[in-house]
Amino acid sequence: MIVLKFRLKFKCQTEYCSSISTRTGRIGMPSNVEVKARVCDLDFLAQRAKELSGSDGTVIKQQDTFFTVARGRLKLRDFLDGSGQLIFYERPDMDGPKLSNYSITPTNDPEGLRKVLSDALGQVGQVKKERRLYMVGQTRVHVDCVEGLGNFMELEVVMKENQSTEEGAAVANQLMQDLGVKKEHLIEGAYMDLLLAKGLQNGH
Repeated sequence: MIVLKFRLKFKCQTEYCSSISTRTGRIGMPSNVEVKARVCDLDFLAQRAKELSGSDGTVIKQQDTFFTVARGRLKLRDFLDGSGQLIFYERPDMDGPKLSNYSITPTNDPEGLRKVLSDALGQVGQVKKERRLYMVGQTRVHVDCVEGLGNFMELEVVMKENQSTEEGAAVANQLMQDLGVKKEHLIEGAYMDLLLAKGLQNGH
């Protein structure tokens, strides 16, 4: 799901988006427009994603550890192969397309970095998932099986230089329709929030 925080709201001309929340002041940070939704028919969604991308997708196993921070979210993504990424991002907790500002850096020692950050900041919890990634134009389509939660779909419209938030939202809205994603299936927040709401910390 796509998030960019500005204090200005943009009205979208589609069924799925009444406003996009954005915030200036993060100059130079890359951004996505994101959407997250529950998946009711996994086979149908996967087939549509395969048709739209022209590929079988790429399977990626991920374990995300979230840390306690004053603003935004900080997570360490472990690919369980000795590599990982440290990711900081800010996005509003709202359903539908949203803009997300983020910073990211790779690591070859995710386990060591997890220990240091856990000691320094404390852990919020962990999210374990198997992701199948499809590329449709400028959009990353994620079909996720999340431990403790079930199946979800996530869109990340990778914003181009000088592309407006409204344009990114339009791309997301069209792709939602192409994938058969309905408004009532959209969700707010991150998988970590859903796990915490269920009382499932550390991905268990």
